[in-house]
Amino acid sequence: MFQYEFMRYAFLASTFIAITCGVVGVYVVARSYAFLAHTLSEIGFAGAAFAVFIGIAPLWGMLLFTLLGAISVGELSMHSDQKESSISAISALFIGLGVLFLAISGSNSRYATNILFGSIIGVDRQGVTQLVILSVIVLLMILLLQRSLNFDSFDHIGAAAHGIHTGFVGIVFLVAMAMSVAIGAQIVGSLLVFILLTLPSSTARYIGKTIPAMIGWSIGFALIGVWAGLYLGFITNWPVTFFIATIEVVIYLVAYMVHVIKYR
Repeated sequence: MFQYEFMRYAFLASTFIAITCGVVGVYVVARSYAFLAHTLSEIGFAGAAFAVFIGIAPLWGMLLFTLLGAISVGELSMHSDQKESSISAISALFIGLGVLFLAISGSNSRYATNILFGSIIGVDRQGVTQLVILSVIVLLMILLLQRSLNFDSFDHIGAAAHGIHTGFVGIVFLVAMAMSVAIGAQIVGSLLVFILLTLPSSTARYIGKTIPAMIGWSIGFALIGVWAGLYLGFITNWPVTFFIATIEVVIYLVAYMVHVIKYR
């Protein structure tokens, strides 16, 4: 399998993607941003389609749209009384824009499928380099802000009472989250990138008793999903995203059932 260059690139890229999404996902779940992650994935689809329309790499269009979307939608979700309805409206708008950009760009259905569901053969040396650099930037952002982010994510009221600039922390995290969506979509696609941002970390909360433990478990589950998914996709020629989604769901359900049995 590793004799093929595209598989080596896919495994390297997916490793950094899993680590990034595993770390960021812990805070996504802690801050109850799962719905926002799903919305950003749809905004990312529009961004990738826009990039195709103007003739640049989908990653950069997705990064642009998710960064703008994260800040605007994040602010809306914090200040709107009907945030679910507002975010749903924005999500619907960007899905429509994505379809429009693909239609007027003349791209075929296969290209649209790659944007929505990812493609292991679409990652080349340059793409891997870009993903690694972006992943390192996200991880450094989280590391530099980790103490305040831990406090704000798991005890927002206490963080505000202790003088932590929760607004600044929130904006920086939204930027990191947006970058994670753009990065993760390169393997699992814009439609299902929220899987890597929510399921491994949700599973980790049943097992880890401390924040470092949850981060460790989350990264581990994300790595299992992408590595096994790539391997199974290679030997079966079935969509990698199907295997990643199935593996992560199974892991989550097993952890959930064990938790229920243990504390029933």
